[in-house]
Amino acid sequence: MTMPLSSPPPDRGSTAAPTRILLADDHALVRRGVRLILDGEPDLTVVAEAGDGAEAIDLARAERPDLAILDIAMPRLTGLQAARELSRVMPGLRILMLTMYDNEQYFFEALKAGAAGYVLKSVADRDLVEACRAAMRDEPFLYPGAVTALIRNFLDRAKDGEELPARAITEREEEILKLVAEGHSSKEIAELLVISVKTVERHRANLLQKLGLRDRLELTRYAIRAGLIEP
Repeated sequence: MTMPLSSPPPDRGSTAAPTRILLADDHALVRRGVRLILDGEPDLTVVAEAGDGAEAIDLARAERPDLAILDIAMPRLTGLQAARELSRVMPGLRILMLTMYDNEQYFFEALKAGAAGYVLKSVADRDLVEACRAAMRDEPFLYPGAVTALIRNFLDRAKDGEELPARAITEREEEILKLVAEGHSSKEIAELLVISVKTVERHRANLLQKLGLRDRLELTRYAIRAGLIEP
């Protein structure tokens, strides 16, 4: 898992609606500074601010933002607790953690809670805008220290003989994913793999659920990122 390459902001003449952001931090001064960074971009806009995790959940339900940026340390509910609840009740919502803690435990907890990225406040002016854009592209955004932590964790587990994470999808699901991304219909896939159309549709539904995707277009994008087809 690597940090996405920086990409230029969209053309200011674009008519695409900006990403609607919920910002949660218990320090008003921090929120003001972060909002200045985000609202200065043509493709990003802060539509709601929360002072704690519980308020963030209420505002997310009311405002239906595209992206939530949550501080980890907040009263009532922490950002991690809020992220877990938001991932459960609003699975389409992208989530970023914005924190002062360069801490592996918080980092891994953030990933388990459903966060798409982990940004340090100390470099928010440099990284936050790109992290927002990466999240909206369904790409992870990790600061360099977090990437190192992931690699070290994986190597330590392998060295200690621990079971490593299973593949996200089965080999059969991977076959079907590739064929879907190549534009084949369910009937064509059934004929190619000598299985029933009903079985193809079941595998396809399982893929969407496992990967948290919505349609053929998102499956195709995932297949490209996974190296199953050429872009």
